Amino acid sequence: MLKYVNTGIVFQEIPDEITLAINISRCPCHCPGCHSKYLWEDVGTPLTTEELERLVGQFGKDITCVCFMGGDAEPAYLGILADYLHQHHPQYKVGWYSGRLRMHPEARSHQFDYVKIGPYIAHLGALKSRTTNQRLYKRVEGVGMQDITSRFWT
Repeated sequence: MLKYVNTGIVFQEIPDEITLAINISRCPCHCPGCHSKYLWEDVGTPLTTEELERLVGQFGKDITCVCFMGGDAEPAYLGILADYLHQHHPQYKVGWYSGRLRMHPEARSHQFDYVKIGPYIAHLGALKSRTTNQRLYKRVEGVGMQDITSRFWT
């Protein structure tokens, strides 16, 4: 069962969106230099559809996107939650920040409007660095997943 530790409203994780970021625990990636090591532990509140409903209900029209920050331990279940949001809250975009090198085969890219993949590698930098190994993709109808990482570069 996926668990989340905390949430926050963020403006920089997904371009042009006001995002409810849900920080998921039990991260199996354990990237050196990780800024969220507290998410490595099996802690937090179970992230059920009922709990997800409660979380999005708190913000209503104040958000435009829900982004799962982690979830690599259970990608198939994360896909179920993404499908739930698309079905019950089609007004929201759905994103996933994964620390994996590639999209996990149990999670299908069409379930997400945005997907960030790539572990944090300190000497390459985060998404805002032109040398980053991380990539953010946006699903574009008729095109598929389009790399929009350059939107972070100043």
